[in-house]
Amino acid sequence: MKGTKTAFPYTLWMVIFIIVPLILVAGFALTGQVTAEGGADGETVTVITLENISRVGQFAPVLLRSVHLAAVATVICLVICYPIAYIISRGGSIHKRTLLMLIILPMWMNFLLRTYAWMTLLENNGLINRFFGLFGIGPFSMINTGGAVILGMVYNFMPFMILPLYAVMTKIDVTTLEAARDLGADGMGVFTKVILPMSVPGIKTGITMVFVPAVSTFIISRMLGGGGFLLIGDLIDLQFLGNAYNPHLGAAISLFLMVIILLCMSIFNQFGSEEEMEGALL
Repeated sequence: MKGTKTAFPYTLWMVIFIIVPLILVAGFALTGQVTAEGGADGETVTVITLENISRVGQFAPVLLRSVHLAAVATVICLVICYPIAYIISRGGSIHKRTLLMLIILPMWMNFLLRTYAWMTLLENNGLINRFFGLFGIGPFSMINTGGAVILGMVYNFMPFMILPLYAVMTKIDVTTLEAARDLGADGMGVFTKVILPMSVPGIKTGITMVFVPAVSTFIISRMLGGGGFLLIGDLIDLQFLGNAYNPHLGAAISLFLMVIILLCMSIFNQFGSEEEMEGALL
């Protein structure tokens, strides 16, 4: 009884802010507006239909582009953040606090302002091209490219990769690494047989926390891609706030995107189960 009372606020929160919004999205996706027969001019009624779901397929290129850019950004984040998280986890207490503060500090600034800063750096007369101009090279076209979109994703979502990796790696006992070396493992052997398997939970969490917001982002692609790299998040935003106002189609695309993300995460979790078992055995 006591556990039920304790869980009630969390259950109420989930119902109000997760279950109810999902029901509303599904309701919009499965309904549409049609002109009533025999009614007044312009009178419309809401009917149940699968038309919006069937129209999602025509946006497959946009979805594939979104998944591709998000996957590339996630891999880059993992490659960059893994050694950073390990270095932080092996340092002293002051060392850890200082580096974690430097990583979290940019997140105190508004997301939009951080992206605007990259626009200032990457534009044709921006700071980077001005620096290259001092050596008589450039200007390079860096803004409004796919690389700029990926760069914006990596920069904004790096902390979401570092923090879960750090949380897992800081629990790896130094004596475990020393024992592996005493048993004859070299540096690569310690990494592949001990550190990597034991850090798999952090890798999975980091990938999830980076991939999900990256695949659904729209501000980064709009500001750094210049509208030339329309992502699924931009498409959803246009359906709700753009001139092609159609919240029913926007809800259908959102529902389809959620299913795709859940499917990707489910496949990824199955892929990592054997590695986690290996880490547990070690």
